Amino acid sequence: MGISPTLREVLSAGRPTMLFAAPYSGHEWAGFGALQKQKEGALLECILTSDLNQLAVAVRPFRAIHHLREAKILNVTTRDFTKFADAVKQKFGTQITKVDRDRVLAAYKTVPDADAEAETKRWIGGAEKVVEPSRDDIFKSCKLALALQKVLDEEEATVVTVDCYGSMWRQLPAYPCISHARMSAMGLGGVCESDLQSAMTHVLMQGLSGRPGFVSDPTMDVSKKSIILAHCMCTPAMDGPDKPPAPYKLRSVMERQEGVVPHVRMRIGQKVTQAELIGTDLLLYFTGDIIETPDLPRGCRTKITVKVDGDAEKLWQNWSHGLHRVTCYGDLSTDLSRFCRFKGVQMVNEA
Repeated sequence: MGISPTLREVLSAGRPTMLFAAPYSGHEWAGFGALQKQKEGALLECILTSDLNQLAVAVRPFRAIHHLREAKILNVTTRDFTKFADAVKQKFGTQITKVDRDRVLAAYKTVPDADAEAETKRWIGGAEKVVEPSRDDIFKSCKLALALQKVLDEEEATVVTVDCYGSMWRQLPAYPCISHARMSAMGLGGVCESDLQSAMTHVLMQGLSGRPGFVSDPTMDVSKKSIILAHCMCTPAMDGPDKPPAPYKLRSVMERQEGVVPHVRMRIGQKVTQAELIGTDLLLYFTGDIIETPDLPRGCRTKITVKVDGDAEKLWQNWSHGLHRVTCYGDLSTDLSRFCRFKGVQMVNEA
């Protein structure tokens, strides 16, 4: 009882604040909603519940804020991304650093073949089947993965993305897909195609949930009220680094018929959240349930059909800001909403 003056003093510091209020803990709750609408309540989120497990939930937006502030993303490219890097550094504290091809090749040469061989055996041993790739292809992919980890360790970074379809096209000994899957399985991050927006989204969603993201190129199937999310690169560790991996096969990149990727079979019935942080001030998202994991020679290797929570017609009609979305297991909409409130980001449900 009588906490309102204390609460207003806390809020006057202008810091994100989570307020946990159990039943029978006074009558101030009746004014929390009105307070949120006032200037001093702009950074206030409230959890009114008897479920003490929600105290851990309350930590999630702070963890994501910290995760972004401490993150360092390495971008292997020749392209200039200074404007974007400066904007995210100012808003979230995230550092994005360019790494050139020669740095990666130098690291590749220092990786002992025995280490690359051990990693090759691990990936082959964990696979249900090796379909297209040769053993040498897998070896080179694993050696590149260890090289990129070496660069990441030297830079004290947390995420790697490679301009694999752009300035790094066939400039490295292998595709970086095994590296990306491996990084995400370690609780770090590997993101496709030098996509810095998706890399930021990965860091955000991993900070909220402890689980990695799956970057995808979608296509619609309105007959099933669904969207099909497909990409050749996926990590088997979609449940997080401390959980058993999903089944996978080792395949080639479908549209290139070369390279090595894990073709991951995700869990049917799993609730998922798709999101993309656009610039620094907008977050697009939608949620749904995995109803199928198609295995057919179209699109990319890993595919999930997601029945949309909302209107699938509205989803494609509202689509904007490019193809890529990042998929994470679980319904993260409430956690994302709290984060967006604290960081001044507009959150829009595309469906």
